[in-house]
Amino acid sequence: DAVGYSPLFMSGNWHADEEARCIDVLRSRRVDGMIVLTGRLADSALRSLARKLPVVVTGRSLKAGNLVSMDFDNREGARQATRHLIDLGHRRVAFIGGDPEHPDAIDRQQGYRSAVEAAGLRFDPALVTQGNFSEHSGLLAVERLMDSRTRFSAVFAANDQMAIGAALGLHRRGRRIPDDVSLVGFDDLAGSVYMLPPLTTVHNPIQEIGQLAARAMLNLVAGERPQIEVPAPRLIVRESTRAVTA
Repeated sequence: DAVGYSPLFMSGNWHADEEARCIDVLRSRRVDGMIVLTGRLADSALRSLARKLPVVVTGRSLKAGNLVSMDFDNREGARQATRHLIDLGHRRVAFIGGDPEHPDAIDRQQGYRSAVEAAGLRFDPALVTQGNFSEHSGLLAVERLMDSRTRFSAVFAANDQMAIGAALGLHRRGRRIPDDVSLVGFDDLAGSVYMLPPLTTVHNPIQEIGQLAARAMLNLVAGERPQIEVPAPRLIVRESTRAVTA
């Protein structure tokens, strides 16, 4: 409010039709600009919107006049997480993927696979199981892995919530973290440092990206071109990972 603007918030619940309705409602309120957090709207729809008012979009790499996109490098973050486990001597790293239609989930799975192949290891589809970014889906994913008798010594979950669910699944099957299985998450949620053991994860600067998006919007509204640099992902190593012992 110090800059004289009041924020309005709407959620499209990850449905393109609902997001389009939200945009129509906000435009009817004669907003000065819109910040779109990833979403499912087509790039063409966002370019079209930017012809009418300033737009800032996160989670995409998109070029258009009156539009600023801010794309966090999820693929590189996932590469760092997977490489960390491989550097610790793990050769069978399981991966729990997120919503397969979400761009973050797609990028994180590609980062996992590229790190595996860059290390000269064979990509094994049996080590990949799908979740939906929720804790319960992480629990179910680990149960599927163990029921299939797939061998693994480490798990990389595509977000911290699924890592929390995976930790519970491992605990229920008598697998200790990190003695028996190393575990890595993604996002570095506030609660991750308080897990038992504290979770190794990739820091996703969500709050900073939000602040950068707001600053970029204020620049656009003022007729200025923002100079924005999204922070790079970085691995936060805690006690949920350890080197393989003979």
